[in-house]
Amino acid sequence: MNEERKLFIQGGVILIAGIFAVKLFSIQVLDTNYKLAAENNIVQKIIEYPFRGLLYDRNGKLVVHNTPIYDLMVIPKEVQIKDTLEFCVILGIELSEFEARMASARKYSVIHPSKFEGQLTNEQFARIQDRLVEFPGFNIRARTVRQYQYKGLANALGYLGEISRRQLQNDTTNVYRQGDFIGISGLEASYEQELRGKAGVSYKMVNVRGIEQGSFKNGEYDTLSVSGRDLELTVDIDLQSYAERLMEGKVGSVVALEPKTGEILAFVSAPSYDPNILTGKHFSQSYLSLENDTLKPLFNRPLMAMYPPGSIFKTIQGLIALQEGVVSPTEEIYCDGTLIGDHASAGYYNMHEGIKRSSNNFFYQVFRRIIRQGVSDNPFTDARLGVDKWKEYVQRFGLGIPLGIDLPNETPGNVPGSSYYNRLYGNGRWGFSNIYSLCIGQGEILMNPIQMANLSAIIANKGFYYPPHMVKNYDLSDKFKKPIQTGINQEYYDLVIDAMSEALMGTATRAIIKDIEICGKTGTAQNPHGYDHSVFMAFAPRENPQIAISVYVENAGWGGGAAASIASLLIENYLKGKITRYWIEDYVLKGEFAKGEILD
Repeated sequence: MNEERKLFIQGGVILIAGIFAVKLFSIQVLDTNYKLAAENNIVQKIIEYPFRGLLYDRNGKLVVHNTPIYDLMVIPKEVQIKDTLEFCVILGIELSEFEARMASARKYSVIHPSKFEGQLTNEQFARIQDRLVEFPGFNIRARTVRQYQYKGLANALGYLGEISRRQLQNDTTNVYRQGDFIGISGLEASYEQELRGKAGVSYKMVNVRGIEQGSFKNGEYDTLSVSGRDLELTVDIDLQSYAERLMEGKVGSVVALEPKTGEILAFVSAPSYDPNILTGKHFSQSYLSLENDTLKPLFNRPLMAMYPPGSIFKTIQGLIALQEGVVSPTEEIYCDGTLIGDHASAGYYNMHEGIKRSSNNFFYQVFRRIIRQGVSDNPFTDARLGVDKWKEYVQRFGLGIPLGIDLPNETPGNVPGSSYYNRLYGNGRWGFSNIYSLCIGQGEILMNPIQMANLSAIIANKGFYYPPHMVKNYDLSDKFKKPIQTGINQEYYDLVIDAMSEALMGTATRAIIKDIEICGKTGTAQNPHGYDHSVFMAFAPRENPQIAISVYVENAGWGGGAAASIASLLIENYLKGKITRYWIEDYVLKGEFAKGEILD
């Protein structure tokens, strides 16, 4: 009995030993995943970074491409340096800096690579590439940075930056690693997912001295990188470059749209900067310099600056009044010039003449009719109801709400309603007399420049718009294909367009082009801190409009001067491909605008 138990136990031991032997054989010989892990000290994992997608303008001109750079990576556990001082001399760094960087790398990880020296100069790369075998634990990582063909469009294109620790922690896709670059602003941020591509991986065999011995398992575990998607921009880079030139030395913005699609043709924030200065090794220094610049070149004015629109807002007031029926298209209202400051002469004005001659007193009375419609006997209640209905109309024009452009940091502007004035004056303690400055686009109403260009596009389209956008790849988003209606009868737009066509003869003669019919409206936005701002919006030609534009030049005075001149030059350049009125171009480039010219 005991002998049988002994044999049973011996058999069990042999069986268990056999099972372990088979398992070990499987792990060490058959299963290459375990073999790969076991040989991690001689198999090097290399990330193959993809090429970021290229950017082209609407005519196929290359705007943004990639250029190769090299980072020196370190794996602290594998570092073996016989002469640290010699290593420092090769890189051109101090010994204390070497020690600080090594401490930082060890803090991150002793077994995973981290960046020791980013974006090696050509001289550094040449000195170290052939001597890496002498410094185990260090290797070169090749990747690319952005290169810009043109010095403009910086605020729209945006820039790349190294991913932050917080962004890395929030990355649920597990796509990024420390040291990776990511879109921080502009199109680079909005289209990061499309542009970034997909990284590949290769495994290389290296000996104890770090010399490459070939691919592991003939590349069985390697994956190819996939380049990011190329994007076709809506921008006309030639028009953009000319607009940047006209805005040199000025503060303000230019936005040009194609009315029938909402495609952005030009997008200028002035002053701007050369986007190439935020791609190199001295990114931090360059960024700090831009950030400290008192003229704020990093501030994206077309999207983020909020201004009183001035007299261009009279077009919206007129359309609302006509739609509400508080004034008829032909009704004449006498204006004696006593209600509000005005440069239009006293006399009778209908809607056409009111817009054409930009009569402040006419629109004072029109706006009063919009607000005071006699819905309530209480004038304060009537004003509350009137201003809320007015606000609802105004928002249909894309004001006070984001337009949904494919760029980050869009501000909605400000369209005040009853809740706003209740906070300002107290509930039921305000009336028309507190808000009448809205009638001429002053007071609390604020628009950004892209909303101004979009307003011009709405009028050109006679009542609708497509959300402005900067990327032409139509399969990226359906929202840019759906027109947004204002709900105003087309016949009223015809009236406004007639008036805008004739308005140039009165307030913007510099914008007149002999063989192109431009429909425009000037504005002079009051500025309590200095000279007024020059504002102009327009579209052309009148039939089948090809371009809608807004120009805003800070502290440049009368709207018919600086802004109208710049807009008309850009319209002529875009529609004709050349400039014929060189005296207007000289006037703009010189920039000595008459600050005391008449208001409109």
